[in-house]
Amino acid sequence: MAEQVTAEQVGVVGLGGMGSGMASRLLDQGVRVAVFNRTAAAADALVARGARRAGTPADAAAPDGVVISMVANDAALEAVSDGPDGVLSRLGPNGVHVSMSTISAELARSLAARHQARGSLFVAAPVFGRPDAAAAGRLWILQSGTSAAKARVRPVLEALSQGIADAGEAADAAPIGKIAGNFLIAAAMEAMSEAFALLEKSGVDGRAWHDLMAKSLFACPIYANYGRFILDRAFTPPGFRLVLGAKDVGLALSTGKEKQVPLPFASVLNDRFLAALAQGRGEMDWTSIALNAVADAGLKP
Repeated sequence: MAEQVTAEQVGVVGLGGMGSGMASRLLDQGVRVAVFNRTAAAADALVARGARRAGTPADAAAPDGVVISMVANDAALEAVSDGPDGVLSRLGPNGVHVSMSTISAELARSLAARHQARGSLFVAAPVFGRPDAAAAGRLWILQSGTSAAKARVRPVLEALSQGIADAGEAADAAPIGKIAGNFLIAAAMEAMSEAFALLEKSGVDGRAWHDLMAKSLFACPIYANYGRFILDRAFTPPGFRLVLGAKDVGLALSTGKEKQVPLPFASVLNDRFLAALAQGRGEMDWTSIALNAVADAGLKP
C-alpha cells in the first residue's frame, strides 16, 4: 500500500466518473474514504474496496474533517451543501469543504460566506482532466481560498494531481479560471470540427493533417487527444457529457455578463451546444458537437 496521504477520513460526495476516479485514487493512496452518491449503487465498487458508504452528504463529512464534492452543477452542489443532510450541517469549525466541480462564481462566493459563518472552510478546486486522469492522480487543479484552508487540504490535492495552480484567496477566482479554461477547450473543439469538415469535403486526409498539427503548431493534449476523439467519432461512452459542456459555456456567458466582458465566440458555442442538445446528444461526449459541422457541410455523420 502507498504511504498514507492523511490520517483523517476524507469524504467524497458525488460519484460520477470524476468523483469515482478521485475516490479510487485516494483509496489507492491509503486514505480512509467515506463516499456518498444520490444513486447508492454508484458506491458499490468503492465500498467493496474498503470505502465507507455514507447515507447522506452530511454523513460523508466528518466533524472538523475534509470533504470533497464533485457534482454536476450549481443546483446539485446546493443540494449536497445545505439542509439537515448537507455537508454544512456536520462539517463544523475548521472542517474543509473542497468543491471540485465547475460552478458559477456567484455560488462560490455564497458558499464561502456560508462556510465562514459556521466557522468552517471552503476551497474551490476545480480540475482539468478526464476520469482516467482522476483515477491515476494526474489531474490539473486550480485552487482558491484562504491560505489556511489550502494548506490543510494540500496533501489530498497533491495525491489527486500532477500539478496545482493557485488563483489566490477570492472564492470565485478558481471557478472563473475553470470556466475560462473550459471555454478555450470548447473553442478548440469547434475550430477542429470545422477544419476537419473542410478537409473531408476537399478530399484531404484529415488524420495525416491532424498528426502534423498535433506534433507542430498545436502540440498540446487538447488538440492531440480531442482531435483524435473527433476523427474517430469516439463520442460514447462520454468522458465529459455534452450537457455539462453546454452548462459550462452558459457559465462563461453569464460570467461575462456579470463582469461586462463581451464573449462573442461563446455565443457561437452556445448555439452549437443548443443545437446538439436539440438533436438528442446531451449524454454523448461533448466532442460530439463536431457532428454539427459535419451536418452543416453536407457530409455523412
